[in-house]
Amino acid sequence: ISAVTFITAASFLAQQQIPFGGHMVAAMALMESPAVVVGVVLARYFGGRPDETARRIAWPELLRDSFLNGSVFLLIGSMFVGGLAGEAGNEAMRPLTEDLFKGLLAFFLLDMGIIAAGRARALRRSGAFLLAFAIVVPLFNAGVGLGLAKLAGMGEGDALMFTILCASASYIAVPAAVRIAIPEANPTLYISTALAVTFPFNIVIGIPLYMGLIRAWWG
Repeated sequence: ISAVTFITAASFLAQQQIPFGGHMVAAMALMESPAVVVGVVLARYFGGRPDETARRIAWPELLRDSFLNGSVFLLIGSMFVGGLAGEAGNEAMRPLTEDLFKGLLAFFLLDMGIIAAGRARALRRSGAFLLAFAIVVPLFNAGVGLGLAKLAGMGEGDALMFTILCASASYIAVPAAVRIAIPEANPTLYISTALAVTFPFNIVIGIPLYMGLIRAWWG
């Protein structure tokens, strides 16, 4: 999952005055670690190396890197701090979390855009398949997320946030864990596609597209 894409979707919903539940932040924190485990297992069993040595997974190290990495600690710790601080803590942080939030988000997205532009050069040598994969798979995952959100009876805001979590790709926490668990993987490819293709696609096209589908389907 991409926390920045999630935060951008939250800002989009705020502009549209569409509420969403705070529990979606917990979903964001809980979805990242299983993604690392599933990705490593898929790479081990379908990575083109059928021998038993290649399929062997160091589970203690994998689970530690998946569930105890810094970003997961930060997300879960933030929820604990928010729960302990209560409404008084929320009021104290309101100037940062609400008044200055849009400006900080704009600067952060500009910085991400600069990094993505630099990464885009590395994608020229990867071919059309990888570029298409970085768009088609998020769209497929978004469709699955929309279906699950509808079955679960989520409101429009929660449905968008869940769909964004399903459609986005991590370019910070997961690549760090993958680099340790799958050292033979090329970070130029999986970081560049997540950051330079999937991330801007979801920001520019995905969020309004998913919201339009939700409004049409939810009636």
